[in-house]
Amino acid sequence: MPFDNAVLDFEEEMETEEISQLPIDHPGANDPVYRKRRDYIAQLAKEYRRSKTKIIPNVDYTEEETAVWREAVTKLTGLHERRAATFYLEAKENLGIRTDKIPQLAELSAKLKSITGFRLAPIEGLVETRAFLSHLEKRAMLSTQYIRHHSRPDYTPEPDIIHEAVGHIPCFTNANFADYSEFVGKGARLANNEQLEQLGRLYWFTVEFGLVEKDDDIKAYGAGLLSSVGELENAFSDNVVRKPFDLEEVINTKFDYSDMQPVLFVAPSFAVLKETTRKFIESFERG
Repeated sequence: MPFDNAVLDFEEEMETEEISQLPIDHPGANDPVYRKRRDYIAQLAKEYRRSKTKIIPNVDYTEEETAVWREAVTKLTGLHERRAATFYLEAKENLGIRTDKIPQLAELSAKLKSITGFRLAPIEGLVETRAFLSHLEKRAMLSTQYIRHHSRPDYTPEPDIIHEAVGHIPCFTNANFADYSEFVGKGARLANNEQLEQLGRLYWFTVEFGLVEKDDDIKAYGAGLLSSVGELENAFSDNVVRKPFDLEEVINTKFDYSDMQPVLFVAPSFAVLKETTRKFIESFERG
């Protein structure tokens, strides 16, 4: 899928950053075969950023990688039927996300663009907050293509293709969610350091771990929930305090990414979330 060069202009600013390193406690840190494979997929993303054509490269996933996807996504699918937002279930089907095959970013990006104008761009690992969020203003989401280590198909300490394709990407088919994400991206461009930290918390408690009301019921839409069996089960257990979404409380609530979330926020709708965030970002401009 070719991109307009103006859409993704982060090549130079991240050219020298090393963002594909594995921490020592990563399940694949001591697996040389996995590390070599990760390095190869990371190189594809680097080459994409340096290219002028901006054509998303396909990854020829191995049988082992497909098996990891199949095991993880099959488990998640059963939970999604009970816990995921209705629009998400419809989006997954419309995007052709299946349990037996890892989707390609190029194909998903083309479908997203036709629905809400959002695009995808491959990236090799975690990116600094402002750089990552700012791309949302361009209706572009940075996405990894590698998959978690085969020893832990139920777990990843970082975003992988399961987190991206099963968690994030279907949500961008919702017009209000897509607009909301664009506002967050605009805010990241305008924010001072304190405001950026607040935006990071807003993103965490919505895009990553958000819940939404639907017909007097509560459903999940956050990628951190929808891509993790443990987090999704925990979100609807007595271990979690589920609070009505309140912007001031959300942006002042700290979180620990390394543990199960003890507090989650329930948005009344994506339309309300979008409008609340729009006003919040306008305060950055006035300030």
